[in-house]
Amino acid sequence: MMLIGGVEMEKDFESKMRLPNQTASGVSGGGVERSRTFTFRAPQEQFTIQDFELGKIYGVGSYSKVVRAKKKDTGKVYALKIMDKKFITKEKKTSYVKLERIVLDQLDHPGIVRLLFTFQDNYSLYMALESCEGGELFGQITRKGSLSEADARFYAAEVIDALEYIHGVGLVHRDIKPENLLLTSDGHIKIADFGSVKPMKDSQIKLLPTSSNEKACTFVGAAAYVPPEVLNSSPATFGNDLWALGCTLYQMLSGTSPFKDASEWLIFQRIIARDLKFPDYFSDEATDLIDKLLDTEPGKRLGTGPDGYAALKMHPFFKGIDWENLREQLAPKLAMNPNATEGDDDQDVPWSLAHTGDGSQNIPGADVSSGGTTSSESSSLSRIASIDSFDSRWQEFLEPGEAVVMISMVKKIQKLTNKKVQLILTDKPKLIYVDPSKLILKGNIIWSDNPNDLSIQVTSSSLFKIVTPKKVITFDDAKQRAWQWKKAIEGLQNR
Repeated sequence: MMLIGGVEMEKDFESKMRLPNQTASGVSGGGVERSRTFTFRAPQEQFTIQDFELGKIYGVGSYSKVVRAKKKDTGKVYALKIMDKKFITKEKKTSYVKLERIVLDQLDHPGIVRLLFTFQDNYSLYMALESCEGGELFGQITRKGSLSEADARFYAAEVIDALEYIHGVGLVHRDIKPENLLLTSDGHIKIADFGSVKPMKDSQIKLLPTSSNEKACTFVGAAAYVPPEVLNSSPATFGNDLWALGCTLYQMLSGTSPFKDASEWLIFQRIIARDLKFPDYFSDEATDLIDKLLDTEPGKRLGTGPDGYAALKMHPFFKGIDWENLREQLAPKLAMNPNATEGDDDQDVPWSLAHTGDGSQNIPGADVSSGGTTSSESSSLSRIASIDSFDSRWQEFLEPGEAVVMISMVKKIQKLTNKKVQLILTDKPKLIYVDPSKLILKGNIIWSDNPNDLSIQVTSSSLFKIVTPKKVITFDDAKQRAWQWKKAIEGLQNR
């Protein structure tokens, strides 16, 4: 009976995610075109996860992770976005995933990460994107402390070049931030992560018919880059992305976001009040540009007026930029990570793929052809949320049938010292922290289903506290995933 239920769940998921791959008519220039047929530029392949060697993690999302993946037969390297089907179904995210896939397939610009092919198995969806070996712009800001005005000018110009194209086809990205601005091996910017994209009424992008009742003012994006109108439940506009661009430029030049504060609520209060201070070392041109991008009226932001992007490109801050040959110019030199150590997220590590849940494997008790599994087998298969746990080093710290929900290298803050630990959240629910160099269990926290037994406090973009009835433990995540940890833990508590 459980097996039949698994088959039905998989069929239900497939029916929701199915994207017809047939010849489609041309793209309409007047209004959002919705079609029942497509010819995908990026093919839907019959690959399995076993066809790839997985390496370092490029990024982490709410229901996905992006990892470096090398195709075994060709040696080609991709950024593989792996999405958990179970989570997508449970959280009703199918429309977002379908939209991202369809939009990425149609976008064609050197400043946008290109979708190359897709495939799936019983447990995950996979999107193979072109690899950006330079990492995130956020990493460059972190390693250098802040960027020179020349470097910030170059990066901002390339973001503007790509945003002009995105807005030109009638899309609002809605999640522009340094973590979503990737760098090629030679240092050029590519915008990634279109999971929050919003087509406008005059979009030239072809879409599938949808029954989605998503509101135009749906809250998306990272707290530090959200414009005030979104906090006031106004519909999405191109000005949303230009506000985020202003925040990103500020962060490039200063090393921190303009509205940074101790909590998300305080950040929102500063955004609404436009509590904005410019460092003395900002040039007059940089200050003026950011000030005009961070106008509280979205229609008054530089780039949204009658002259559009022409006015933005002509701003004195961009003096000397060759807009026609931007991608041929020499990019700023990339700073490599000086603190990378074995086992860090930035390093390539050999992973065991025995728990990927690939439907091509002969799993006892599973109907591979139909995608069904028993509940006991399903619980023993790692999902994408536990992709780090593919490294067999962490398996010995788990109990039989226990699955990892989230894991990353963090610093455990003590009175006199800060020590790196591997923090592991499991579905028991339980928190484990391990000495990554000695592979010794240093401690664990087990709590009941009562949410009052444990609480999570985020005190900065990277600092978070786990509060229990007996003690308080503080962790510092260099990847600034504090809110992701909070969301993951609270999700288990409230399930």
